[in-house]
Amino acid sequence: MLRSLRTAALGMSAQQLKVDTISNNLANINTTGYKKTNLEFQDLMYQTIQSGNIDQRNGKVQPGTIQVGHGNKPISSYRSFTQGDVEETGNPLDIAINGKGFIQVLRPDGSTAFTRDGALRMDSAGNIVTKSGLSVYPEISIPDNAEGISISQDGVISVKFPNQIDPEEIGQIELATFMNSGGLEALGGNLYKKTEASGEPTFALPGDDSIGTVVQGYLEKSNVDVVKEMVGLIVAQRSYEINSKAIKTSDELLAMTNNLKR
Repeated sequence: MLRSLRTAALGMSAQQLKVDTISNNLANINTTGYKKTNLEFQDLMYQTIQSGNIDQRNGKVQPGTIQVGHGNKPISSYRSFTQGDVEETGNPLDIAINGKGFIQVLRPDGSTAFTRDGALRMDSAGNIVTKSGLSVYPEISIPDNAEGISISQDGVISVKFPNQIDPEEIGQIELATFMNSGGLEALGGNLYKKTEASGEPTFALPGDDSIGTVVQGYLEKSNVDVVKEMVGLIVAQRSYEINSKAIKTSDELLAMTNNLKR
């Protein structure tokens, strides 16, 4: 009977973590470039009470086995990098990545992070940075006397100068891809960093090797599906509830067993 108590308690803990994951997805439904997280579970080891081997008493093979499981455990929180919807903003420095690439940014400690958030801005020195002030890599600066900014689908940034008809190229955005994007570690602030699970990044210009293209004046929205998340929330709630009832039932059975001696 104690086995059922432990198993149901593990089930409640797992469903609580599932609710936490869904809550985070719903909280970030309006976060630019956010990618939803799916929690994956794995069953635990089993106790074999009766195997399907040959019965030594009569030499016959048992038609089935008797195994009792010990619950489940979270095995991974897999992040889905499916493409989100794009929304027009009209801001010339906003870009949406149509593909699997990531923008590279430099963190304060000098390390490189990666983001799908294309809401770029210009700091006081004219450098192109993210909303949180991190420099885009390779670094690109916009001259003070620039009158217009255009970003092509292959990431070329051009500006117009006074009394000049043709725009002048000042830099190009470079994107990165990973063999296993789901293995990236989320840092917060719409940033990710590489891990052994993600593999080393591959760098290319937009439009090369199916890495994706950039679209100026648009932003990629979150890929969270509200309806699916709400259904998952209801399922997790019901699973938590039924596991709590299993604990209550096990407790009642233990109480009945203790009362047999009276």
